[in-house]
Amino acid sequence: MAFSGFLPSIILSALLSAVGVQAHGIASAIVIDSTFYDGYNPSYQWKNPPPTVVGWSVPDDLQNTFISPDKFNTPDMVCHLGAKPAGAAAPVKGGDIIEVQWTPWPASHKGPVLDYLAKCNGPCETADKTKLNFFKIGEAGWIDKASDLWAANILTNNNNSWLIRIPEDIAPGNYVLRHEIIALHAAGNANGAQAYPFCFNLAIDSKGTANPAGIPATQFYKANDPGIKFDLFSHPTAYVIPGPALYSGALPVSQTKPGPITATATGIYAFTAAAHARAAVLTPTAAVAAAPTTLVVAAKAASPAMPQATPAL
Repeated sequence: MAFSGFLPSIILSALLSAVGVQAHGIASAIVIDSTFYDGYNPSYQWKNPPPTVVGWSVPDDLQNTFISPDKFNTPDMVCHLGAKPAGAAAPVKGGDIIEVQWTPWPASHKGPVLDYLAKCNGPCETADKTKLNFFKIGEAGWIDKASDLWAANILTNNNNSWLIRIPEDIAPGNYVLRHEIIALHAAGNANGAQAYPFCFNLAIDSKGTANPAGIPATQFYKANDPGIKFDLFSHPTAYVIPGPALYSGALPVSQTKPGPITATATGIYAFTAAAHARAAVLTPTAAVAAAPTTLVVAAKAASPAMPQATPAL
């Protein structure tokens, strides 16, 4: 969706206000090695020209809405409503940590946080989302039963941010990072779970050779999976994280509040060794002081054959 010319400021203001008022949240940016890469905001569709960013565009997500279980088998489940590939990729190395930044996430929207990668086999900027096969590289669910602490609460508490570690053993290339919160506050009802998937293009440099098999995002979950149809308020004793098994090469990461950002970058177009060496166009940024750190282990590598259940603590 795009408009030529200018949109009257009063209309644009009203639309952008609606985006915020109706909000649950969007994954708005990523940070790699203290460098900030802008993601996508639905307001960008009214900029002429729209900025080139590393986040997949979701122009239909004007109310920061969700994907419901009856839409889990549709293309919108891949990277959100009407998502289209990003125009750039963020360079990153195997073993690096990526910080995903969100707009404010409501504390009441408890649930798991899940992370996936899919290799594009070419530039992700021209990828067909329906042909991407994802493997899971991170997951966290019910962290502490006594305090009713969920992964989404950790994200909120850490300044609306989440950390993901890129596996060291995967082959270099162009990948789509799919990052997702599943909100469970209404999941006791049929079709009540709320999935919030967002995608970013990555150009991964690595000494690894693994090419993990994956599956389409449309096959991740079913409406009656125990981790999807789940009543937060019926005194449950355990929670089974939904979706495919965690990739055997997935690396644990401790969730902390973010550190300072020292530069911004626009990204690169696809992976090549030369492009990665040049990285991206960097602009120095005044460092932002980090809040005190809180450590929580939020992802653990596990056997691919084992279902992932978060024990009640």
